Amino acid sequence: MTEPLFREDAYLTTCEATVTVADEAGIVVDRTIFYAQGGGQPGDRGSMRLPGGATLRIADTVYAPDRSGILHRPEPGGPLPAPGDRVTLELDWPLREKRMRIHTALHLLSVVLPYPVTGGSIGEGEGRLDFDIPDTPPDRAAVEARLNALAEQDAPVSFRWITDEELDANPGLVKTMSVKPPRGTGRVRLVEIAGIDLQPCGGTHVARTGEIGRLAVTGIENKGKQNRRVRIALA
Repeated sequence: MTEPLFREDAYLTTCEATVTVADEAGIVVDRTIFYAQGGGQPGDRGSMRLPGGATLRIADTVYAPDRSGILHRPEPGGPLPAPGDRVTLELDWPLREKRMRIHTALHLLSVVLPYPVTGGSIGEGEGRLDFDIPDTPPDRAAVEARLNALAEQDAPVSFRWITDEELDANPGLVKTMSVKPPRGTGRVRLVEIAGIDLQPCGGTHVARTGEIGRLAVTGIENKGKQNRRVRIALA
């Protein structure tokens, strides 16, 4: 198993780790700061410095098919480390920070538009949520104004863990219809924006909503009889 350091501290940008597996599928280490793709958030990118001084560019990070570890996928052509090697991981922080800001902003968007979420994705400074909205599409300017008002509250963002049974007893915490909360360990991580939102989420977030900055609603699209796609971006 890979210890996911990013779940406890999303601001870590470097760490040392020990290689456990290294083959054509990717490199697994015992601990990592790299977020593995999931829940609409892409896997992190960055670099891995090997014992001899060589540096591998990490192009993507995903879970192993059996979820036994986190695969760091290097760009082709470089040397692979050997199991047991001590390596240094360095995160592409500017990329991660943009994704963190947008991810937290999307949680705020789910408050502005309190409808079931049917899909979503997080990009590099932009993202979207799809909503099951049965009536008139929301007004773009009104959504943007409300979204920025929430971000400007500079509310603290924190997390805590509950058991699977506690989540089952509180189904209203789950807003997404297509993406289920990450399970498998007997507990589920809740992300709380103080006084604003509480929902299960395994992704990375900023520590306060004031770090998000100004937001723009870049589009509201009709994707079906009731499905509305709302796109936002860092302004």
